[in-house]
Amino acid sequence: MGLQTSLFQALSGLTSSSQSISVSGNNIANVNTTAFKGSRASFETQIAQTLQSGSLPTATLGGTNPGQVGLGTRLAAISRNLNDGSLQPTGVNTDLAIEGSGFFVLDLNGSTRFTRAGTFSLDRDKNLVNPDGGLVQGFGVDALFNVVQGVQQGVNIPIGTLTIAQATTGVSFSGNLNANGAIATTGSVISSNQLFSDAGATINATTADLLTNLRDTAGPAMFATNDVITVSGARKGGATIPAHTFEVSATNTTGSDDFGTTLQDFMDFLDDILGIDSTVASVPTPGITVAGGIMTITGNNGTENDLILDRNNIIVNAATSPTTPFNTTKTVTADGESVRTTFIVIDSLGTPQTVDLTAVLETKTTNGGTSWRFYAQSEDDSDLDRVLGNGQINFDTNGNFINATNGTINLDLASTGASTPQQIVMDFVNPGGSSGAVSALTDKLSQLNADRRDGTEIGTLEDFSISSDGTIVGTFSNGQLRNLGQVVLATFSNAQGLVDLGGNLFNISSNSGNANISIPGSGRAGRIVGGALELSNVDLSEEFINLITASTGFSANSRVLSTSDRLIQELLATAR
Repeated sequence: MGLQTSLFQALSGLTSSSQSISVSGNNIANVNTTAFKGSRASFETQIAQTLQSGSLPTATLGGTNPGQVGLGTRLAAISRNLNDGSLQPTGVNTDLAIEGSGFFVLDLNGSTRFTRAGTFSLDRDKNLVNPDGGLVQGFGVDALFNVVQGVQQGVNIPIGTLTIAQATTGVSFSGNLNANGAIATTGSVISSNQLFSDAGATINATTADLLTNLRDTAGPAMFATNDVITVSGARKGGATIPAHTFEVSATNTTGSDDFGTTLQDFMDFLDDILGIDSTVASVPTPGITVAGGIMTITGNNGTENDLILDRNNIIVNAATSPTTPFNTTKTVTADGESVRTTFIVIDSLGTPQTVDLTAVLETKTTNGGTSWRFYAQSEDDSDLDRVLGNGQINFDTNGNFINATNGTINLDLASTGASTPQQIVMDFVNPGGSSGAVSALTDKLSQLNADRRDGTEIGTLEDFSISSDGTIVGTFSNGQLRNLGQVVLATFSNAQGLVDLGGNLFNISSNSGNANISIPGSGRAGRIVGGALELSNVDLSEEFINLITASTGFSANSRVLSTSDRLIQELLATAR
């Protein structure tokens, strides 16, 4: 019976040693496996055979201990070492490592899997995937690039394809408006030659007369149907007004900027392209009128609003048989201290639009400081009228900004595909500051600058990084940073209970508990380190010690077998 027991003990010892060697061998084989977690084998004794029961002490005899012989050893458990492995920087922004608890979540062919190995890359469709094509899970973003937590989806990083633009909503100005300048008292006045509506040149023309009936002397009319009038080279202040065309017709057959049949139609066209703001009260009243057959163009006050429009600036049929129908004469030049600046705003499609801002000294009071009139205009406004609005900028007696009226302008962008109207707030003070960015002090030269604005032109996603909380931040070619999503982590009440599926993948089991999905850095979830990989946590020196111990145990159990074998042989020989 003792020999049988020793044989059984030796065999179980050999099995345990073999299992221990197998676990250590697997650990050593995976010493270079990304995020591999080493395991260890734990053993326990088999049931013991009781050869003699113990007894209680008596008055004349002491107690005895039970006599037991163990029946060898058996495997109790194989447990993982879930401690973090060392982190190795790689510089690859798709490589991710977890510092702390948690697992990446993957969607592999519709099945949810978990991994610590962050060796990820982008596939053809810019999905973040593991080497087996599993889709890394996370949260997406809304239209404003805010992370929407709660709904898992595959992480997509559209490098080179995603474009963004941000419309301008505000512009801030700085500079000084010369309080010592002259008050504006008049705008420019330009008069045409006398116009008649009959062949004999006896009836003065009115706004209702057809252009095809207009004459400056007795004889043929100045215009014929489908004539194209081009206005080019006209100037306003120090800037040349872009060329525009007007077709003499009830319909636009030539693709001109405007069309019409009456003198009033043509006057409205001139008013729009010259940017005359007739809503500003001044003497004489800004606008275009006809009296006694003479068309008079009156501009707004201020030297930067002064108009130049001579007969060479208005040409009919420039490409065929050009004529100059109007002989204009400038009788008054605009006066008054003024300054003009041009700034760029960005529409919702990322397209730059140009806006002109002119400030004109309007009033000075003894104890009330100065007041300036601003005129906002844009050639890029989708309708022909370049006027966007006007308002006042008021300063105290120390030249400090007090307030501004009508500081919000609207840029019409109809039929451009961009959001319209685009509302732009003009700010003449330092944000959060006590003094104005624009002042009105005595200076030789007025200066006005648009030094700050929001909005960006169209940009393409060029690069990205992943922060410690899993947020994917994209870098665009226009310098903007936007959230593209957020990688999530899964934690378990008993991560030791996960089932190893191979390929660095795990699945839940009845003893692991369900996955708790959370953002990195919250709860028990560790943080993410971008551009790095977690190494195996196998300790080679410890594994070599385990191998030596297991090998020694194997040899000793083998010696038990050989000794028992010799004893059996001797016993059999004696029995003969």
